[in-house]
Amino acid sequence: MTASTPERRYFMFTLDDEGRYVPSKYAFGRWGPDMLNGPAVCAAAAHAVEADHGSPDLVPARITIDLFKAARGEPLVARTRVVRSGHRIRVSEVELSQGDTVVAQATLVALRPSQDPPGQEWHSEHPFDPPTDDSRFRWYGSDDLGWTPVMSEHQNASRKRLWATMIPVIDGVENTPFVTTVMAAEATSLVTNWGSRGIGYINCDLTVAISRLPVGQYIGLQADTHITDAGLSVGTATLFDTRGPIGTGMVTAVSNAAAQIDFSGASDLRTEVSQ
Repeated sequence: MTASTPERRYFMFTLDDEGRYVPSKYAFGRWGPDMLNGPAVCAAAAHAVEADHGSPDLVPARITIDLFKAARGEPLVARTRVVRSGHRIRVSEVELSQGDTVVAQATLVALRPSQDPPGQEWHSEHPFDPPTDDSRFRWYGSDDLGWTPVMSEHQNASRKRLWATMIPVIDGVENTPFVTTVMAAEATSLVTNWGSRGIGYINCDLTVAISRLPVGQYIGLQADTHITDAGLSVGTATLFDTRGPIGTGMVTAVSNAAAQIDFSGASDLRTEVSQ
């Protein structure tokens, strides 16, 4: 299987005549039989707000998506609006609902790029060596093992990484770099909260902050922090493309140990897409 194969064969949603996001089987997750996965919901929010309010003159520098209600296997309705539009900043919002229930909402802050300020600055260091083999849809990495394409091999207590290409959000429509970034960044929860017995936290949000859009089809994540207490978790990861770091993902999560997801048997694309 080549990295380009999933983009031809798989997708998260179709758009119906009313513009609703109708989920495919790859939009479903593992928390419940009728629950949409986090990447799908985040990708729908990013797609909708960018489609309505994106601009080639602005960088979508920060999006925060609140996932406060489980999204079921039903069409998602997106409603967007501009909160503020100025010369250097545009703030827009999107609300995703199913029936009368709002399941997620997001705020996008887009900024106009300009020249760097004068003087020397400190920059953080983020060493990251992704796999050079692009024949795989997704690579998993951990300090204990290094890079392999088999998810189950990395169910350990060491630092996690991911190097992946995203399937299309909409059937027949190529993902934009922004949508690809947001969908990939939802794996911040995976690389930070995944331990030796799987994931026992469910993230209730995602914040993605970038200084530039990615180049190429692959996005990488490397866990930076994982701070927990009393069943609450905060995790951050650095986001990468082939040129280097592009930004940061952050999630807050709550314990969901009663429905712990065990990845020890995960190996196929269906499982990988549906985290």
